[in-house]
Amino acid sequence: MIHTYIPRSVCSRMIQIEIEDDVIVDCKFIGGCSGNTQGVSALVKGMDVYDAIDKLKGIDCGGRGTSCPDQLALALEEAVNS
Repeated sequence: MIHTYIPRSVCSRMIQIEIEDDVIVDCKFIGGCSGNTQGVSALVKGMDVYDAIDKLKGIDCGGRGTSCPDQLALALEEAVNS
C-alpha cells in the first residue's frame, strides 16, 4: 500500500510511504531539508510501522510543535488506520 500525506507546519510538502505487512518498504519526502529527510527515510526503511511511530512521534523542530519525523509518524498512523 502506498500512502501520500501532506504535512503541516514543516518545510516538507509531501510524504509518500509504502507499507507491506506493517513494515515500511519505502519512504520519500518531497521538499524539506534534503539530507535530514533522506536520512530519516533510510533509517525507517525495513522498520515496523509501530516501532517507527513510537520513535518519531513528538519530535519537535525549532519550537514548531512538530517536525518532519513527527509528521512521518502522523502519516504512518493515518496509513495504518485507513
